[in-house]
Amino acid sequence: MPILVFDLDDTLYPELSYVHSGFRAVAAYLGPQLGVAAEILAAEMVADEAAHGRGQVFDTTLRRHGRWTKTLVAACLRTYRQHHPALALYPDAERCLARFADWPLYLVTDGHKAVQARKVAALGLAGRVRHAYLTNRYGRHRAKPAPHVFELLCRREGVAPGEVVYVGDNPRKDFVGIKPLGFRTVRVLRGNYAHLEADATHEADRRIHSLDELTAEMLERCFS
Repeated sequence: MPILVFDLDDTLYPELSYVHSGFRAVAAYLGPQLGVAAEILAAEMVADEAAHGRGQVFDTTLRRHGRWTKTLVAACLRTYRQHHPALALYPDAERCLARFADWPLYLVTDGHKAVQARKVAALGLAGRVRHAYLTNRYGRHRAKPAPHVFELLCRREGVAPGEVVYVGDNPRKDFVGIKPLGFRTVRVLRGNYAHLEADATHEADRRIHSLDELTAEMLERCFS
């Protein structure tokens, strides 16, 4: 059987749920200081993120209430990154992990290493995979599309790249670095990149709309 490796954000759970969980934590922190109910602040942040993206959400919130300072923005960011999120797997991801429970399973995910570790913990994945490779633990230059952690995984398992299948959602970085080495790739069409058309270099070997389509039969048919 092949080694199955999964991306995390928007592959196994909706990444926006982490963002909104973080907004609620920041709103709870700011509420007493601004004299505004946390529910109102959280709703404002969600609306601002939907309209303009998340890059300036804390700045916008503090300016709206006349309390912007660089120190307070930094405190908001720290609260966001250090909070313990309330997360749940996609239903099809839960079924997929259960279906392949006896297979060698791994995670490979980019992002702030402490943040990603808390996501893994919140989703209860530590006991369901052999190892979660948080690429930033190895240096930012080894984040995807760098193949470094995939090569570590191959050495750990004693397998060739052709025996590893990576399932991700982002064709801009998930597959382009590992396909030339012989790794097998599957793209699940959801999240921010669901409708992004990719060239042959960046696209996965196979595309699916749901992890329910990822079965032992499908893998044998496509990659044997």
